Amino acid sequence: MNKNKTVIISGASGGIGRSMVVLFAINRYNVILNYNRSLEKAQLLYRKLKSKGLSIELFQADVSKRVQVDAMVDYCINQFGKIDILINNSGVSQQKIFTDISEDEWDYMINVNLKGVFNCTQSVLKHMIREKSGKIINISSIWGMVGASCEVHYSSAKAGVIGFTKALSKELGPSNIQVNCIAPGIIETDMLSSFSLEELKQLKDETPLIRLGKPKDIARCALFLASKNADFFTGQILSPNGGFVI
Repeated sequence: MNKNKTVIISGASGGIGRSMVVLFAINRYNVILNYNRSLEKAQLLYRKLKSKGLSIELFQADVSKRVQVDAMVDYCINQFGKIDILINNSGVSQQKIFTDISEDEWDYMINVNLKGVFNCTQSVLKHMIREKSGKIINISSIWGMVGASCEVHYSSAKAGVIGFTKALSKELGPSNIQVNCIAPGIIETDMLSSFSLEELKQLKDETPLIRLGKPKDIARCALFLASKNADFFTGQILSPNGGFVI
């Protein structure tokens, strides 16, 4: 049996997820690359890493659907025999005035960004608790910490992820399972595609380090939390944001 650590990364076909997949794979983890709609991007990344002899498998699942999540976790166990790390990275965002947010838009935001964390975490725990070992890393946002105007539904979901992390860490501590959270700042991903160059410059100027974050900044943080160096971290919110939120 492959003795390398195994990680499931949800929403892993692009942006931060893609960077995490690459970093974990080259560091000799077994990686389950989860995607939902971005089949072409996911397959391209999978083939690229597989051609280098890295241990990676592809699985399509909508994290808001428990049946699909359970199937992904079963697939991981069948392929690698274990699950050591779960990274709840799946997320969607939207900018909209609160009074214009529809009930469907609210539900979609909560279902992907928060219910997805519930589904994936509960599904892997039946294996982790039995082994009395595991690490869960949730991806939130600085807007979950401080809130963002015109992103009330997104901020609410990401704040929920932070509360989820803190509460579950206390519950799972006796089982030797660490639960931590990363709250990224302004990161150069497709989520910024609606911003103008002027708006991006303003965000950059408002960041003390005078730059926007890169997906690899978040991936490196995740790799640290997944490592033995973070064995005494639990219930913590790490926020790589360049000083944007202090």
